[in-house]
Parts: sequence; C-alpha cells; structure tokens
Amino acid sequence: MPHVLCLRAIHPDAIALMKAAPGVTVEVLDPVTPEALEARIGEADAITVRLARIDAPLIAKGKKLKIVARHGVGYDAVDVPALTARGIPLTITPEANAGSVAEHALMLMLACARRVTGYDQRLRELAWGLVPDMPTVDLAGRSVLIIGFGRIGTRVAKLCSAFGMRVSVIDPAVPWNTIKGLGYTPVEDLRTALAEADVVTLHIPGSAENRGIVDAQFLGAMKPGAMLINTARGTLVDEPALAGALRAGRVSAAGLDVFVEEPAVATNPLLKLPNVIGTPHSAAGTEEGMRRMAMSCAESILACFAGTLDPHVVVNPEVLRRNA
Repeated sequence: MPHVLCLRAIHPDAIALMKAAPGVTVEVLDPVTPEALEARIGEADAITVRLARIDAPLIAKGKKLKIVARHGVGYDAVDVPALTARGIPLTITPEANAGSVAEHALMLMLACARRVTGYDQRLRELAWGLVPDMPTVDLAGRSVLIIGFGRIGTRVAKLCSAFGMRVSVIDPAVPWNTIKGLGYTPVEDLRTALAEADVVTLHIPGSAENRGIVDAQFLGAMKPGAMLINTARGTLVDEPALAGALRAGRVSAAGLDVFVEEPAVATNPLLKLPNVIGTPHSAAGTEEGMRRMAMSCAESILACFAGTLDPHVVVNPEVLRRNA
C-alpha cells in the first residue's frame, strides 16, 4: 500500500483526493522536526514538501521513496542530484501559484507608488492629508521592466498593461517576436533598459548564475527614483547594496516578498527603511493558490503511482526516461 507523508498540512481537498485512491494512505507530519522526519521517512513512498530541507542523508533513509512533490516552484532546499541518482522524480506546481504571485507583484508596485504603509501609519496617528516628503505617483503612463518572461512574468506584463503601463521585457530564452506579438517591447541590453524603467520587477530563478544580480552596478544603472519589486528569490539581491541605494534615494522604494535569509532576521538593513514594503514570502499563499498547489502535488503523486507522471512538472525528467 503506497504511503504518502505530507511534511506539514496541505489543503484538505488534496488529502481527500489521495485518500480516495485505492490503497493509498496519507500521514501529516506537523510540526516537521529533524527527528520526526528521520523517524518516518523510511515508511514513505511519496512526500509533499513545503519548507523542509530534503538533503542527501535524508533521501538515503527514504528506502521506499518514489516521488518528492514540492508544494510550490522553488526547490533550493532539495538535493536534486541525490534524488536523480536514486531515480526519484521531483515535481513542482508550475501553474498553481503563478497568478497569485503576479497579483502580489502588482500589489507591491501599487503600495510603493502610493506609499500605502506610510500613509496608513499617519492616519492611525490622526495625521491627515498629503505630505511633501511622501509623494505618490500613478502607475499609468510609467514604464516597467520585467526581468524574466515565464509563467509569472507573462502574467505581470498583462496586469501592468491593464494599468496603462508601458511594458518592456528582457529574457534571452524568449524570442523577440513572441514578446512583440503579445504587445510588449523586447529589450536586449539590460543596462540601457534599467536606465529607462520607472519600475523594475524580478521574475527569474534563484540559480547560481543569477545570485546577486541586483548589485551596486545594477542599482547604479537604474533610473534615479525608480522602484524595485522582487517576488522571485531573495538571493537575486545584494541586500546591503539595495539598502544603500534606498537610503540615498537612488531607488525610491522597494517592494519585497523574499529575502536572502528566511525567515527574515532583525539585522537585515532593509527592514529598518521606511521606503521598503515587505511581506514574508507570502505571495503564493492565497486561499486559492494554496489549494491549487496542494491539488497539483496530490495529482502528481497519484500519477507517479499509476506510471503516468507528466514530465512537464518534473524538475529532473531524465529519471522518467531512465526508469522507463
């Protein structure tokens, strides 16, 4: 009988779906401690993963493991080579949270443009009206540079366009004609594009080659007074450099859902700045997004048991060919 171990609770509809499958049993491990995980991993044919680290020693203990289903799209904490060596597929939920994260990115743009947190605080202090040192701006008519034109970036482009923004896109993996055909402006030279954008929003993976891409040089090339939005990965940003640019006014505001160290720590310089609006890596966590991610995990697990796993959701599809 296949046994599924959920590392933290997932949406009850997804648990019900798996339990309804013939012979499948489901166990929820919450809280997920190293001791509890090591004690139970040996019984699992499949695991769903939200935040837990899945490293090589733990994978070695999962003697029955047939699939690891990531509840989300990032897999920084999963040792993919160790899974691949064992012939275990790692799946993600690529479509499930894209719309939720795109909406969150636009929310951060609006919140930065309208100084929402600053004016909310003033209202609570019964201070009324606009103040010169907290100017607000429209998004309509302003230019946005979308770095990364995947599932989330394409949705952000649509939302920005609906708000009347001029949308430019940089993504070497996407043909120019595709970007043009959707009504946006493709750009090739990042430095030139940064100098022209009122808003820069990041939608690229937190890979080794992208680590620290938003450094002092990047920030120095941005249009003075532009805003930076990051709902991708905290490791994309050199946080001390961004803090310096925000203090100097080179960057007028930053909307950040992700940080280099998570959970965020008190020593992070960005948390002390009034022109930073932050959220705790919660962009994908809407009620609808959480259900979609959980259902995608459950569907991948059941498909794996049935031998019908969709390679498009598999991070290491070579294991499917090898196992076949």
